[in-house]
Amino acid sequence: MLKQSLLAGAMVVLGAAAQAQSISPTPDQIKAYTSAWKGERSADGRPRVSDAILARLKNISMEEAWGVLRNKGYNNQFEGDWQLIHSDSVMTGRVVTAQYVPLRPDLADLVKETGKKEGRVQTGGTNSWPIDVLKEGDVYVADGYGKIADGTLIGDNLGNSIYAKSKRGVIFYGSVRDVEGLSEIKGFNAWTKGNDPSYIQQMMLFNINTPIRIGRATVMPGDVVLAKKYGTIFIPAHLVEDLVLTSEVTALRDEFGHLRLREGKYTPGEIDTKWSDVIQKDFLNWVNHYPGKLPMTKKELDDYLKDRNY
Repeated sequence: MLKQSLLAGAMVVLGAAAQAQSISPTPDQIKAYTSAWKGERSADGRPRVSDAILARLKNISMEEAWGVLRNKGYNNQFEGDWQLIHSDSVMTGRVVTAQYVPLRPDLADLVKETGKKEGRVQTGGTNSWPIDVLKEGDVYVADGYGKIADGTLIGDNLGNSIYAKSKRGVIFYGSVRDVEGLSEIKGFNAWTKGNDPSYIQQMMLFNINTPIRIGRATVMPGDVVLAKKYGTIFIPAHLVEDLVLTSEVTALRDEFGHLRLREGKYTPGEIDTKWSDVIQKDFLNWVNHYPGKLPMTKKELDDYLKDRNY
């Protein structure tokens, strides 16, 4: 038993040492982080949730998304109290994570040397490295440990590069500079904890695409983020499609319930509890004659409702 314990300990140390020699995990390591996802993946191993689902997610409310995750046992996926450049913006996308820490010279030297061996750009700061890996549909999410003054992870130059690569904005548990310039990048937005005219000092990039903490939330590479003025929710990739459909059906039920309450057809008590057979049939008939375009296909809706308890 002692020999097995020593061997296990040695494997942990060797694993940590191997991780210390790279800025990002290997695709296989990212697959291990996100093993519940069974769909398409990006070249770096991150789950690649479809563009169609990302588009539908934009219409989901924070409360609906939060409720679905809570019911599945994911209680730590929301963070609020952000400052936005454009308060009316909604953003969804596939997460690229970055971890920043207070500067320690010997560790900074190791990170730079490791990045050099990996062929990462050596001119400028290491805060450009996460930007280099972005693809369209990615959202750059960084833990800047809440640093505001001297903690500005990007200005408008890097902001232009981010948008050119990803067609998305950023979410930083930290700060940015050049907000006036950033606000002029059409389509770009930033969720931050503040802004400051200073430039980044006494902090360093530690890694890319590893699990990070964003306030109250644990965030994984390949998560899908729903970002609105009301907050941000980081959704595990394997839950996104079900979350979207469940939230869309909930919104339809609410729309139907509100309509019937305004008409006085049912009482609040009848709508707020398990629906009777009469209300169920009324709802299905209403859905079958829905005046607009349903957010999901009719087959998706029928399959979802088939085994549901109203």
